[in-house]
Amino acid sequence: MSDSKAGANQLFLREEALRRGMELLFRAQRDLASDADALLARLGLGRAHHRVIFFVGRHPRITVGELLAVLRITKQSLSRVLADLVRAGYIAQRPGASDRRRRQLTLTDAGRAVERQLYDVQHRRLADAYRRAGAEAVDGFHTVLRGLIGGTDEEAAADRGSAAPALPPGRTG
Repeated sequence: MSDSKAGANQLFLREEALRRGMELLFRAQRDLASDADALLARLGLGRAHHRVIFFVGRHPRITVGELLAVLRITKQSLSRVLADLVRAGYIAQRPGASDRRRRQLTLTDAGRAVERQLYDVQHRRLADAYRRAGAEAVDGFHTVLRGLIGGTDEEAAADRGSAAPALPPGRTG
């Protein structure tokens, strides 16, 4: 009994099931991101701007270096996006308290309003999907997502019910 049950439990590891999971992830990402695209376009922003607004909103006073580690993009790419967001009045940069070279980022009032609007348009789709799946499935989904986050990234082990996921190594708060 144990052997047949163990074999049946491993069917999710078959190639077709894995390919189906990849397809579903691609389609889900496409549709979740597209919910915000119209608002971003009206503001003259793109998905890169959205990601920066999201993470700065989730982690007030995040430094540029920490944001680079989270997003895993080049400093040049982040500089362009940050310049747009600062110029538009959505993000403020301040020198760090202990190290003035480490710029800390926060959302301005206008940035918080934009972040809220972006959240609201995506919230409905995610909340509906979570509601249909149920708490146990959502927990399983979060486990899978943490497992997909690469290597030593502390985010993979974070967010077990906390208000915000862990920051990159070295960030204490």
